[in-house]
Amino acid sequence: MGEDEPRLPLGTDLRRWVRLRRRLNAPPQRVFRAWADPEELARWFPVQIEGGLAVGSRSVLAWPDRRVWWEVTRAEPDSRFAFRRPWLPDDSLVTDVQVSIGPAGYGTHIELEDGPFPLDLPGGIDAWAEAIALWSDTLAMLRAHLDFSVDLRTGRQA
Repeated sequence: MGEDEPRLPLGTDLRRWVRLRRRLNAPPQRVFRAWADPEELARWFPVQIEGGLAVGSRSVLAWPDRRVWWEVTRAEPDSRFAFRRPWLPDDSLVTDVQVSIGPAGYGTHIELEDGPFPLDLPGGIDAWAEAIALWSDTLAMLRAHLDFSVDLRTGRQA
């Protein structure tokens, strides 16, 4: 680093997380099933799922333009679903995703957290930015599916 280049203060944490919250009209049981049941997940997120979504399993989520593996680490019915997934092609950046589900009136409060993303790792900043966009879109697709029976991937009613 040159003398004139900006420096971060000592002790700056170079890890970042994606944290999103939404409220859905669907009950917690239905929200959990939308994440944890391969057939239900394929109705609103990937085009196809190869494998199961049981704890300890690794499955592949497939879209027309990409394939991503998920390794399920936790599944607590109606309250939590967690998995690991890669963000870089060489699998050098794998993050932990946790979806927390809880009742909110007649609906559900959902919180998604993904990370950490080490910003000093080559590709780390781009992966973090990609994750922000992907999970924002994903929660919009989930809400459209559960609350309005609309598949945003196709724009048609489910």
